[in-house]
Amino acid sequence: MSFKAFLFADELNQALEHLNFVNPTPVQEQCIPLLLKGRDLVATAQTGTGKTAAFMLPILQQLLAVPEQLGIARALVVAPTRELAQQVAQNTQSYGQYTGLKVACLYGGANIGPQEKALKAGVDIVIATPGRLLDHLIKGTLSLAQVKHLVFDEADRILDMGFIGEIKRIMRHLPTQRQTLLFSATIDEQVQTLVKQWLNDPKRISVDKENSAAQRVEQVFYAVDEDRKRELMSYLIGKNNWQQVLVFTRTKNMADDLAQELNKDGLATLAIHGDKSQGARDKALSQFKSGQTRVLVATDVAARGIDILDLDYVINAELPYVAEDYVHRIGRTGRAGKTGHAISLVSIDEQWLLEEIEVLLDERLTPQWLPGYEPDLTKAPKDNRKNTNKSRKQRDKKKVLNKRSSRRR
Repeated sequence: MSFKAFLFADELNQALEHLNFVNPTPVQEQCIPLLLKGRDLVATAQTGTGKTAAFMLPILQQLLAVPEQLGIARALVVAPTRELAQQVAQNTQSYGQYTGLKVACLYGGANIGPQEKALKAGVDIVIATPGRLLDHLIKGTLSLAQVKHLVFDEADRILDMGFIGEIKRIMRHLPTQRQTLLFSATIDEQVQTLVKQWLNDPKRISVDKENSAAQRVEQVFYAVDEDRKRELMSYLIGKNNWQQVLVFTRTKNMADDLAQELNKDGLATLAIHGDKSQGARDKALSQFKSGQTRVLVATDVAARGIDILDLDYVINAELPYVAEDYVHRIGRTGRAGKTGHAISLVSIDEQWLLEEIEVLLDERLTPQWLPGYEPDLTKAPKDNRKNTNKSRKQRDKKKVLNKRSSRRR
């Protein structure tokens, strides 16, 4: 089928033609007809499947149907990070470029003044991170009283980042009569609770197997000692002449240290994480997209919203403490029907994290040895080290809990 089958307004069809959108993706084909009917929706789909257009096109269509309310905030998209909020806002402006509808993007780490000015001038669609959205509600610079369409984008990450308190406070400002949509790459008990509380008889759409890794991503795991990961990474990138590589670490310090070491190896590398200013993050991402920077090292939070169509390689320098994050990480590649590659470097101390990912994906993941980088088996856990390894694992699990409960804007 083609987008013309949805009978969108001329302004939307003009934008779709300009963007060379001809045939909808599976998530768009399944979601758009339901959303045009006003149904609440829970959709499970991997990143890169076109989910932003799946929810935004029908919202734009419905806003255009009531032209007398232009300039009033009637649609709200809540996103977990600045980068994702910016990405959704940019896409929305592209889809609505001929409609006259105004979009405001609200996120922390940026001057609140220009955001207030944009809101005062009148907006139709608000896309925001929870913390900054709450700031505007408290200051009275934004009213959600007329919102008819609410979207939780990447809902699992919103909850994992500890924003449930902010979400509850935001919900008090919203009318009960509204259309509510929830998009998520993974579904867990927290997300299910949110669905029960705030969605009304939602239709369930699952484009991919729940909690599955991206279907078009080739996953490779290398067993390697922790202190040789950087060396192996440089070898893989250099030998294979990979020109655009996104590397994930668990911590900000690790991201900075790794970027510094990769630069010493002759690989143009930048790091992005929550401690970087928004300007620095935008500049790093721009240089990465343009090819000025060959390697971008990122933490999970900072990488949310990175949308690079032709990104071929993702490397997990460290496995994530939360297994669902693995799905999000490798979803940065293999987008829009293209094939991607995800390489994970697994040390002995990370075996239990690999097992967590196996349970989530219901798939056996076996690390291979690369000649010259074989792990030192003398470092493998032995019976007389069980207590030590158990205590280490307990400490690491505490980090998981701390990660889930931490709050970031």
